[in-house]
Amino acid sequence: MYVTTDTDPQVTLAAIAGAHGIAGDVRLKLFAEGIDSLKRNDRVLVGERMLTITSIKPGPNPIVRFAEIVDRNQAEALRSQLLTVKRSALPPLEDGEYYHADLIGLPCESDAGAPLGSVVAVENFGAGDILEIEQPGGRRTMVPFRDGVADLKDGRIVVDPVFLA
Repeated sequence: MYVTTDTDPQVTLAAIAGAHGIAGDVRLKLFAEGIDSLKRNDRVLVGERMLTITSIKPGPNPIVRFAEIVDRNQAEALRSQLLTVKRSALPPLEDGEYYHADLIGLPCESDAGAPLGSVVAVENFGAGDILEIEQPGGRRTMVPFRDGVADLKDGRIVVDPVFLA
């Protein structure tokens, strides 16, 4: 079994969509920007198993072969499982860049420092990132992650409270 620590959490890159062919290949639903994020990692965690990537075929749903998966039945057993890597395995970021995984759990505050909740999810439907913020009391609100609305400052998200109404 593979154990992770809170200091180096797992980041989901893809989900197994299903088997492809009879040799054990799998189709992926990719959550990362592209297959380059997969190519940087020889070994990935799939469910609770460490697997070795031996080939990746590009496409809208990339096809991956794992050394340990040798037939269609084994590939089908992986359906719906998440493919993850350690956060430390991701490439370093430039100034102003961030990983969605780094935003989840950050506290949200007003400009004056009043607590407004915390980030529970980050979505992107094509027009930019949207933060899902859980407010005290459990109500959730989606807020655009852009300057003046929700800003990343010193390990917290400063949110214009107007957008939480």
